[in-house]
Amino acid sequence: MTESRAVARTARGALLEGSGWQATALPRGRSPLALAWRQLRKHRVALVGGGILIVLYVLAIFADFVAPYSLDWTDRARFYHPPVLPRIVDAQGHISLRPFVYETTLVDASLRIFKTDTTQKHYLKMFVRGEPYRLFWLFPTNVHLFGVDPPGRVFLMGTDQFGRDLFSRILFGARVSLIIGILVVAITIPIGMVYGGISGYFGGRIDNIMMRLVEVIIAFPGFYLLLTLSAVLPSSLGCTTRFYMIVVILSFIGWAGFSRLIRGFTLSLREREFVLAAKAMGLDDLRIILRHILPNTSSLAIVVATLAIPGAILGESGLSFVGFGVREPCASWGNLLTAGTNLVNLAQSPWLLFPGLFIILAVVAFNFLGDGLRDAFDPRLRTG
Repeated sequence: MTESRAVARTARGALLEGSGWQATALPRGRSPLALAWRQLRKHRVALVGGGILIVLYVLAIFADFVAPYSLDWTDRARFYHPPVLPRIVDAQGHISLRPFVYETTLVDASLRIFKTDTTQKHYLKMFVRGEPYRLFWLFPTNVHLFGVDPPGRVFLMGTDQFGRDLFSRILFGARVSLIIGILVVAITIPIGMVYGGISGYFGGRIDNIMMRLVEVIIAFPGFYLLLTLSAVLPSSLGCTTRFYMIVVILSFIGWAGFSRLIRGFTLSLREREFVLAAKAMGLDDLRIILRHILPNTSSLAIVVATLAIPGAILGESGLSFVGFGVREPCASWGNLLTAGTNLVNLAQSPWLLFPGLFIILAVVAFNFLGDGLRDAFDPRLRTG
């Protein structure tokens, strides 16, 4: 009887140790997350990437408020208008304490030449009233962060072929391009963790069958599979439905590679003492996988998720760029770039490439943050 109790105590101790709940395993205030955060703060590039992402997501969430114009706002008289930046020095060299823009008029539509009228100033104002919208889709208002009184116009990044403000559409497009990455990861990570955990835990024939299915999915070229699946979508689908279908398609091809990583980790974890102790205590296999094995792969999941979001952003942008993703009148960074495919338009209106710069900025920022998280969760790189 005494021996059985000793075995049970040993099993519980091993189980607690493997689950990360043993009080003596780490000093006070030094949980694994605390150690990872301490290491991440030393990674300046990762902090820069995280800061950029915070700014991008805040702009996307508050796009209706920050953007001076709505998604569908159009000024037909100012198509392909070059960027207009607020200035504080006028044509006569006088300094103004209030930023302003000059009035412009189209003088040659074929050459896209605009004339600046230096006699008419339109002063930039904060919290101006403009087109109505619903903040957070709930609260009706018409207050925008900045703007000028009509007939003045402020185009920070120019306009497109329909006279729509490119800066405003980039902010609205960020909602699609940035949120789609999070949704894809929210689907692929749980599926990959459970699938890989089951495969690695049971091994044998179950592992062979499950991994062959994964290899079949991975064998298909990713982007061409995306094109094929997207091409079968009815062209009559609305923007919202097409958005969610793209999320499903990107998730379908994204979970397989991650499940192989989890499977490899599970193969090593299933021989650890805390797993053997859980089996000795009579816990069922599913409980062992979900409660004791998969939590020990969470650091890997966090890193992979951060590095997988850029892939989803590029996947959506690529599909929208070639016309199989989000389509007009909805905006995403990918379909905003399609106006720049015409070399004539690009030569005369290089500002049409601004959406591409936002794609690059977001992808690089996610990779910076992912590299920092990978180092932060690596115990071999922790110092102090």
